Amino acid sequence: MKSSRLSPGDRVSPCTLRTLRGAAIALPDPSALVHLQFRRFAGCPICELHLRAFAKRYVELRALGVREVVLFHSSEDALRPYQGEMPFDVVADPRRVHYDAYGVGTSLRMMADPRTWRAMLSAIRAAEQPIPTRPDGGPLGLPADFFLDPSGTVLDAKYGEHPDDQWSFDEVLERARRFTSERARGATP
Repeated sequence: MKSSRLSPGDRVSPCTLRTLRGAAIALPDPSALVHLQFRRFAGCPICELHLRAFAKRYVELRALGVREVVLFHSSEDALRPYQGEMPFDVVADPRRVHYDAYGVGTSLRMMADPRTWRAMLSAIRAAEQPIPTRPDGGPLGLPADFFLDPSGTVLDAKYGEHPDDQWSFDEVLERARRFTSERARGATP
């Protein structure tokens, strides 16, 4: 049974995730803000293009004390060739356990959305690796972004309506600065 979508102010249940590198990480992180991304399948060209922007500038988020955690609804074996070298934590969730817990869904309708096709064509042109013809986990996943504070409170959330509907790096950085500033002042975001 899928849970409903989360909103700012909701609290998430603590859990331990295993990264592609085999590390166990706590979610939420008791010592850092977390930007949690739910991406689509291993080799998704839109996801690859999006995450390359994060990899290039990840040090800017780390300097603010933000931990980047990215989930895919594909297996570890399918993810390694695409995500194995990312500088942040990448987690396989092929059974969609965490997707369901956060209310992150799928959509057949998004395939008819012109924004899907524009983004897909642009991403395919920029692809650095072969795009899977039969995506592990299926092609219908939608993206989502969350900011979590160390207590597990959702500070902000975005549920994508099509594959390229997510926060850009600059939008994440702006939120990180705001939430870090609010934490430093002792304000409740």
